[in-house]
Amino acid sequence: MNRLDAMQVFVRVAELASFTRAAESLGLPKASVSTAVQQLETALGARLLQRTTRRVEMSQDGRAFYERCKDLLADMDELQAMFQQGPRSLRGRLRVDMPSGVARYFVIPQLPTFLDEHPHLEIELSSTDRRVDLVREGFDCVLRIGMPAEPHLIARPLGRMRMANVASPAYLREYGTPQRIDDLASHRLIHYVPTLGAKPEGFEYPHGDGYANVPMAGALSVNNAEAYEAACLAGLGIIQAPEVGVRHLVLQGALVEVLPDFRAEPMPVVLLYANRRNLSKRVQVFMQWLGEVVRPYVAV
Repeated sequence: MNRLDAMQVFVRVAELASFTRAAESLGLPKASVSTAVQQLETALGARLLQRTTRRVEMSQDGRAFYERCKDLLADMDELQAMFQQGPRSLRGRLRVDMPSGVARYFVIPQLPTFLDEHPHLEIELSSTDRRVDLVREGFDCVLRIGMPAEPHLIARPLGRMRMANVASPAYLREYGTPQRIDDLASHRLIHYVPTLGAKPEGFEYPHGDGYANVPMAGALSVNNAEAYEAACLAGLGIIQAPEVGVRHLVLQGALVEVLPDFRAEPMPVVLLYANRRNLSKRVQVFMQWLGEVVRPYVAV
């Protein structure tokens, strides 16, 4: 394995804090990954990684080397791109994450066209409601709905998704259709929480120049968008969800919009990545395409 390939291996091990996970993401045997890092350490005369039975962490020298590796590898990508002709010349692997609903309904249906235009690219698509660690888990970019909580990452705003309040016809037959915020006292809300056990925020609605929350009863809390939608369809309560994600269910009559004048604050949609200088051509092209895919569903 040449020195540049070994540096790429080291970067992936450092970001994932695991030889096994790095090997899986790179499609290499674990022994090859371990050997590549050992050879780098021997050539440099420095310990780059501290290995324990539970995890792998960068040493002080390893952190300094990691930053230089990222810059050098990014420069090599850009240098190579100078002599590539056309989009079909893009090569490599992209590791991205986005909410499951966005992946299922918007991105995956259009991926065949993107991959036809870039046949030498490979995409690892993670779709989860869990907030992944972009750097540690080795993602090139992450699409997120909601305010980012990582100040060390660069955020590219794509727009804002309008919200809607919906419930199933069966639920409304049992509890009635609320007309005012005060009516919610006799209704149930399906609570969406990032972490089970967290305190639910309640029903969000416009109030004065901003937004307020009214606490509501509810028998179910979920931390997954698909479960959130399924619980609403089952008649377990009202949900507040991005309008674009439930529009087809409202048109089908499976869900009914309620309190249309009291929608929650639109949710920002952002692309997150680690460093502008380290952004390879393939990541730039994919992010540009992803922005175009999402554009029809957001308000700028």
